[in-house]
Amino acid sequence: MSKWRTLFGRTAVLGGLGAVLVASGCGYAKREMVESELARLRDEMRAGDEAVLRRVEEVNSRVDALERDLQALRSEYNVTVQRLEGLLSFNVPVHFDFDSSEVREQDRAVLDRFAAVVKQYYPNALVTVEGFTDAAGSEAYNMRLGMARAEAVKAYLTNVGGLEASRVRTVSYGKARDRQVVPGAKGPGREGEQNRRVALVIDYSGDLSVLRPTTE
Repeated sequence: MSKWRTLFGRTAVLGGLGAVLVASGCGYAKREMVESELARLRDEMRAGDEAVLRRVEEVNSRVDALERDLQALRSEYNVTVQRLEGLLSFNVPVHFDFDSSEVREQDRAVLDRFAAVVKQYYPNALVTVEGFTDAAGSEAYNMRLGMARAEAVKAYLTNVGGLEASRVRTVSYGKARDRQVVPGAKGPGREGEQNRRVALVIDYSGDLSVLRPTTE
């Protein structure tokens, strides 16, 4: 959009210049008038260029800040981030005790940081919480347990993290083997803990909030 505004502005400037030159050619404009108009048009063009440069700097600064926050998630919480077209998939170290859907105290800090990133950079995005289980139990039971875990994390992200409930959805993959971190591992105890988890996906396709300055 800035590009088109710049082109439109330059077209208007050139049109104004043309009008002055035509008037001058017809004998209606004095030299001082032409020079004054040229100076005004140069000032307008310079101001437009400076505005575009400021906009580019703001965008670059905001993207750099996002990259720093994502890197902090990786280094501080061992989060892995996978980039897809219009999506960011976060494998977060949020795990559950055997046969439980309660969010553990030690896992709340990473959810707090994730919610802060979403609010800062993706306020209009859709967040999906994916729930998983280990291999113990029936498929039907684990689909329900995976959904309960996803719903528990959604509740935390909305009630504590401040995300809009309408922009957070949940899905369960239960004990789907192709989504298990450690195929076949199951509890109770620490065994199978890597499979008892959630994943968080930010769908920002069509959402350009990451490119907007925070003052807007």
